[in-house]
Amino acid sequence: MSRILSAPRAGIVIAVLGLLVMGFGICRGEMAVVLEKAINICMECVGIG
Repeated sequence: MSRILSAPRAGIVIAVLGLLVMGFGICRGEMAVVLEKAINICMECVGIG
């Protein structure tokens, strides 16, 4: 396993895979859900929400 992760192209492959997964989440509308939850948490910490 460590031989696979130490290969020069492994970092690039993992980065591309991460970007693909992020793009899939954005297409599903998950970015809006995460932003809404972040706003709610901030409002609770400040004491407004």
